[in-house]
Amino acid sequence: MAKNDALNEKTVSESGKTGFALGKKNYIALAIGFVILVIGYALMVGGGSDDPNVFNPEIFSFRRITLAPIVLIIGFAVEIFAIMWRPRSK
Repeated sequence: MAKNDALNEKTVSESGKTGFALGKKNYIALAIGFVILVIGYALMVGGGSDDPNVFNPEIFSFRRITLAPIVLIIGFAVEIFAIMWRPRSK
């Protein structure tokens, strides 16, 4: 049985596989998804008030309540797609 294991290891190493779980295209898609997530979180920033006794209605702007969550959902969808996607073998 040990002889078969050594043969399998030799075959895998000769086939040129790097041992990574995902391919290059998957990692590129993961990076794109990460950038989209950073943009989504950046859209949520701000709208606070320096004085706690003063209400700033800017906290409920379209950008923070609607646009940022939509961008985040798209970013998470890209991340899931990047993990699950299997590129075609050449």
